[in-house]
Amino acid sequence: MNVDNKQANKEEQNKIRNIVQTICISLIIDLLGFTVILPLFPSVLEFYKNNDQGSLYTSMEWAVSSFRKFVGVPETEDVNSVLFGGMIGSLFSFLQFLNSPIFGAASDRFGRKPMILISLVGSSLSYLLWAMSKSFSFFIFARIIAGISEANVSISTAAVADLPSAKARSKGMAGIGIAFSIGFVCGPMIGAWFAKQFSHQYNFYCGPAIFGFLITVFDIMYVAKSLPETLPPKNRATSMAVSVKDFGHLLNPISLFRFSAVGSVQNTAKAHSLRLLGVVYFLYLFLFSGLEFTLTFLAHRRFSFTRMDQGKMFALLGLIMALVQGGYIRRKMENSEKQLALKGMFLLIIGLTVVGLSSSVWMLYVGLIFFSCAAASVVPCISSLAATHGDESEKGRVMGILRSLGALARATGPICASVSYWLVGATFTYVVGGLLVIVPWLLLQRLDSICVGDKKKSS
Repeated sequence: MNVDNKQANKEEQNKIRNIVQTICISLIIDLLGFTVILPLFPSVLEFYKNNDQGSLYTSMEWAVSSFRKFVGVPETEDVNSVLFGGMIGSLFSFLQFLNSPIFGAASDRFGRKPMILISLVGSSLSYLLWAMSKSFSFFIFARIIAGISEANVSISTAAVADLPSAKARSKGMAGIGIAFSIGFVCGPMIGAWFAKQFSHQYNFYCGPAIFGFLITVFDIMYVAKSLPETLPPKNRATSMAVSVKDFGHLLNPISLFRFSAVGSVQNTAKAHSLRLLGVVYFLYLFLFSGLEFTLTFLAHRRFSFTRMDQGKMFALLGLIMALVQGGYIRRKMENSEKQLALKGMFLLIIGLTVVGLSSSVWMLYVGLIFFSCAAASVVPCISSLAATHGDESEKGRVMGILRSLGALARATGPICASVSYWLVGATFTYVVGGLLVIVPWLLLQRLDSICVGDKKKSS
């Protein structure tokens, strides 16, 4: 009997290892395609400014210029592109805000694997449309398809949350963080390289877009063949009627912050802790994503970074993230998520302040080192804490709501940061943004005391 138990445990561990490995490899492949556009944003907007075959860019530029004159903002070179970039980034994330909880609820009903595949099919279509876009309006359409489809990260996070032990979940969350790091190391450099190779014969963005399409098609085949289903039928939501009933909860920001669609945590000791995590996650990503998005414009305007320079910058960020996550966070995260997240937020305060005040490239990179250390730790730690809440049939919903709160933050953060950049400049925006990180830091400090208080009340 002991031999049989050992064999069963070994098979179970191998299955868990295979799930984590497959999810991480799939996310690396997906993120290689997702990140190719990052160093290209300033150049893409400049391209459509000079070559737009439609009228959308011209109309938007006229509206922004009129508003600038109305409020008395001084005209500076290319500053409108920062605002346009913020609008596009916010639109993409707003669509993720709409789709993440819906995909999460659907994965609770139909399983994780089919919903990941549907998400990847939509992403592959968006790359194909981007490669063919000769007008700014068609480019926006491609980004809309991408935003609607990009839900595989939240579903993959839910698949990790399905794992049976806290140790496995912590390793899985750290693995997802490592996948992000690798994607950010290689994807921007690949995007910059392909843009350079294709710029002689085609529009420079065609190469990165075609690469994104091909690698996502490969990801579809890999997931279809290699990923086991992590949510067995007995643990799934009983019907789609449950998801339809909770549809309003999943799109109402107030209900999202209350995690109203997660019935098992309502009126329990864990309710306030989960809601607090949601608020912390939102505020952190609101500040982080907004300033992260404007980073390419700061480097382009302040230090004249080319597309290749931008790619190298993101590669350094991703490399540091990979080293921190793979060498430190992965080993230390279990039962230390809160402390690591607090340290990461503190480092972000330093990093954003240094970036905002940077007057040389070396000073910029010093700030980015702190910035990347924060990026490596905060999100996976908060995700791991949130993954302990909810019943087995609700893990996808919990992670989908958390992902949706993050998407809402990313939908509002870039446009707010871009408007601030546009109105008062990069230095003020980054320094004040860094100081505001103190707010989620203080809220996360309260997590244990709230849990203790709730337990006393419930007893």
